[in-house]
Amino acid sequence: MIYPLLLTLHLFAALIFIGTVFFEVLFLDSIRKQLPAKLMLLLEQAIGQRARQLMPWVLLVLFGAGAGMVWLRYLPLLNTPLSSSFGTLLLAKIVVAASVLVHFLGAMLLFKTQRMTGAWVKFIHHSVFAHMVVIVLLAKAMFYLTW
Repeated sequence: MIYPLLLTLHLFAALIFIGTVFFEVLFLDSIRKQLPAKLMLLLEQAIGQRARQLMPWVLLVLFGAGAGMVWLRYLPLLNTPLSSSFGTLLLAKIVVAASVLVHFLGAMLLFKTQRMTGAWVKFIHHSVFAHMVVIVLLAKAMFYLTW
């Protein structure tokens, strides 16, 4: 009974996180050219402030539920991940997800030390966007690719 709950929490947290990253990369980047600089600055500050309040909780649920799912169902596969396509893809997904977490922690450190610049924001958002695409593809491939 707990696995379906963890899966649901994991999926909702992933929707929120991926949706936020996609919005920032696919929408805000193009909106920037259409709005006055002052308005765009206010919009980015408001979105950034809300994201810094919400995303730590979203990531806690995302990674916590993911770890719980691994613990309950997939831990034996990770003992020898290269022995199955599912285990290999799951390990790859975990490694890419860990990289996303490092990006997020790095961004929080840059904000805390007041070293976050526009260039860092753009780099982190685009990198995490690419990571999210890879994670989604790996998540689907785990259930449909075999070798």
